[in-house]
Amino acid sequence: MPLRPTQSGTDDLLVPRLQDQLDTITTNTRGLVQPERLAITDEAVQDLLASGIESQILPVGATAPSFTLQDALTKKSVSSADLLAVGTLVIKLFRGRWCPYCMTELETWQSLYPTLRERGALFVAISPQMLRQNDFTVQQHNLTFPVLSDPGAHVAASFGAAYSVTDKMRSHYRSILINIPFLHGDQGADTWQLPIAATFVVSREGKVLYSEAHADHRVRPEPQEILAVL
Repeated sequence: MPLRPTQSGTDDLLVPRLQDQLDTITTNTRGLVQPERLAITDEAVQDLLASGIESQILPVGATAPSFTLQDALTKKSVSSADLLAVGTLVIKLFRGRWCPYCMTELETWQSLYPTLRERGALFVAISPQMLRQNDFTVQQHNLTFPVLSDPGAHVAASFGAAYSVTDKMRSHYRSILINIPFLHGDQGADTWQLPIAATFVVSREGKVLYSEAHADHRVRPEPQEILAVL
């Protein structure tokens, strides 16, 4: 697997390209899962792409919305204002610990977190999972950056990056034992809200410096793109 330097001036850390890792997950999945099940996911991705959601996210230059969410590790509320007081903020919206693409991406960012901190930035991951589920995420994947709970994906929606899972995909998730209502808790009409894979960089002044989202959960930006902004 090709390796790429972090481009840090303080170390020679090499990490595998993120998209190569994600493509491996996709290849393995296609070799193990029945074609009719794969077709359900592929159709859902195409429908989400056709919805135009990628073009609806907050663009570069916009003012980022403020938020206050609970942190999985400390169990305390964390505000975006407090985070921005420390440095530039990299915000990663992720679906949940059940998504191997999301967890591979977060693990990659964990390996790069020292480099990111050297550049005076912070990284925060946000999902609609309940606090307990995010705590499992932190513990199982040894994450040291804040992982925040966004009930009903309201913060994701404020960034233009939330959508409601279709009835067909709800049935599909249930059939493969992904219990979204259990993971999210009862959020009323917003229980089945999920974020698309989105990444934002927000300056200390609250302006969006980088904005990218993919309706296809199997595609994510390379961390090097984000690090280049810092």
